[in-house]
Amino acid sequence: MQTMKPATAGGPYKVPRQHNSLRSITLAVAMHALLLLFLWVGVSWQNNEPTEVQAEIWDMKVQDAAPPAPTPEPAPKPEPEPEPEPVKTPPPQPVQAPPVPKEDPEIALERLKAKKKEEERQQKLEQARLQKIEDEKQAKLDAKKKADQKAKEEKDKAEQEEKDKALAAEKEKKKLAAEKAAKDKAEKAAKDKAFAAEMSRITGAAAKGSTGTAAQSTGGRVDGGYASKIRAKIKSNLVYGSQDDSLSATYSITQLPTGEIIGVRKVRGSGSAAYDTAIENAIAKSSPLPTKNDGTVERELTLDFKLKEMH
Repeated sequence: MQTMKPATAGGPYKVPRQHNSLRSITLAVAMHALLLLFLWVGVSWQNNEPTEVQAEIWDMKVQDAAPPAPTPEPAPKPEPEPEPEPVKTPPPQPVQAPPVPKEDPEIALERLKAKKKEEERQQKLEQARLQKIEDEKQAKLDAKKKADQKAKEEKDKAEQEEKDKALAAEKEKKKLAAEKAAKDKAEKAAKDKAFAAEMSRITGAAAKGSTGTAAQSTGGRVDGGYASKIRAKIKSNLVYGSQDDSLSATYSITQLPTGEIIGVRKVRGSGSAAYDTAIENAIAKSSPLPTKNDGTVERELTLDFKLKEMH
């Protein structure tokens, strides 16, 4: 490399001339060669075909008899194929729709009329279907109302019948009660009349100084056999389950000449209300009482009822 020399005095500065252009050219050629080699290796690596591999099977028994197979020489590397040029696809052409044939106006009009008629028919069918559904609903409602009305009428009729039956039963009850009251009144009147007649007879007999049955019917000592017959009848009507033999009650009984009882009075109780009630019920059921052997009765008599004797 030459050193720069200063310009002569009074002259301009000049760049010295260099003589190394050959080395620069050499370096540029080497760099281009290296770049081409790199490109060639890359293309060859991408386009290398698979290397063929061959294999031989050896039998160990005949290993000594057969000579070894020669080693195959490596296949030469194929030269890189030139890259195919890309195929240019032409742009898609727009598809033109086929021309629509013009329709006859009369045919189009007829078609519109037919479409309109079909729509009207469909509307009528839909209205008929909806009307049918509505009619069915109304029919069900009417049937339900009719059934409810019928059930209500039957219920009212049954309630009225029950009321009529109850009213008839009440009337019958009142009628029976009135008949019983009239009967009891008539019986009481007959008893009072008979009692009055008996008392008149007794009073008349006593006024005449008569003795016998009239005197016996006013009181006095009761015949033992007569009292036993009365106790026996009352005993047959007694309903009492206790076995307490210490119970005893005394009752005074007033009767008509026919033996029908017209009054019962408790003289002495037994101490047991149940036994006293049983005796009173038995006395009432025993009317009329038995008479004496001569057919007469004691108008009023007092009897003792001991439970041990009533078994």
